[in-house]
Amino acid sequence: MHYGSFRAVHDATLTLAPGELLAILGRSGSGKTTLLRAIAGFERVSAGEIAIAGEVVETPRRHVPAHRRSVGLVFQEYALFPNLTVAGNIGYGLPRGERGRVEELLRLAHLEGLGRRYPHQLSGGQQQRVALLRSLAPRPRVLLLDEPFSNLDAGLRVQVRDEVAALLRAQGMTALLVTHDRADAMAVADRIAVMEAGEIIEVATPRALYFAPATRLAAGYGGDAQFIPGEGDGAAARSALGAVPLARPFRGACDLLIRPEWLVPRPGGVEARVVARRFEGAVTRLDLDLGGTRLVMAAASAALAGAGESLGVGLAVPAVPFPPARAG
Repeated sequence: MHYGSFRAVHDATLTLAPGELLAILGRSGSGKTTLLRAIAGFERVSAGEIAIAGEVVETPRRHVPAHRRSVGLVFQEYALFPNLTVAGNIGYGLPRGERGRVEELLRLAHLEGLGRRYPHQLSGGQQQRVALLRSLAPRPRVLLLDEPFSNLDAGLRVQVRDEVAALLRAQGMTALLVTHDRADAMAVADRIAVMEAGEIIEVATPRALYFAPATRLAAGYGGDAQFIPGEGDGAAARSALGAVPLARPFRGACDLLIRPEWLVPRPGGVEARVVARRFEGAVTRLDLDLGGTRLVMAAASAALAGAGESLGVGLAVPAVPFPPARAG
C-alpha cells in the first residue's frame, strides 16, 4: 500500500481463525491503522488481496465497498449519536424485528436499565461499551478495533479492556485490535502481530512474545528488553550472571535477552553492586553493576539493598539467545 512514493504497508500477511482475537502491536507510523483501514474498505491495496470469511473483498482490481463487507468498526472516538438514547445507538440500522438484540447486548455488557439514557449521561467506560455494542449488533463477520481504550484513564482502561475482551469471547467474535499499548495487547489477544515500518515482523502468542521472541526487534514489544553478551554451549550460556539456562539451544557468541523481572535476589548468587534504586509501588527497580555489565532488576520486594550496597542475584527464567547485534 502506497501514499505517493511512500510505502506504508508491504509484505503483511495475517490469517485470523474464527473467534480469534488478534492484536496488531506497533509504534505510531508503523502502518497498523493503514492495514486496518484497508481491511475495512477505506483504503485500496496496490498488491495482494484481502478475504473475509472466504470472500475476496480487495485486490488491486477488485474493491468491495466498506458497507458490503460485514465489518464492525470501533474507534477511540466513540462517535455515538448524541440525540439518540443508548438503545437507539445500539439498534441503529437494525431492522425492527431485531430489537430484541439490543436488550440481549445490554444484558451481556451489564448495562441493563441504561437503554433510555443519552450518551452525555454515561461515563467514558459506559460510552465505550455502547460503541462496541453498536458495532456488534448487526453480527459482523469481523470486528476491527482501532486504539479503543486510549481515551480512558489508567484504572478505567483495565476494567473496560477486560470487559470488552469477555464480551467479544462471549459472542464468539473474530476481532482485530490495533494498539500501540503492550499491556492492552498482552491482556486481551490470543495472538499478537508485531508491526514495524510497514511489515509484520512476528506473530506469536503473548506468552511466546514475552518468554521466547523469535526476533531481536520483536523482543522489545514483548516487554522491557536488555541484552548482555554470552557464550552459548547448547542448553546454557556463560555470561556476567554465570552459567544461565537458555530458552532455546544456541552455540557460540550471543546476546542474551534478560528482562528486568527475570532477575531475582539470590543469596550466594552473582554479586552485583546497586548503582541506583527506584521504588515504583508494585516493584522496586535496581540499576545493577556486575563487574562492568549493567542490568536493571525489577523485584516485588521493597526490602532490597540500597544504592552503594551489594546483593546476590540470579536468573529465574531462561535467557533468550540472539546472534550478536554486530552480526546482524
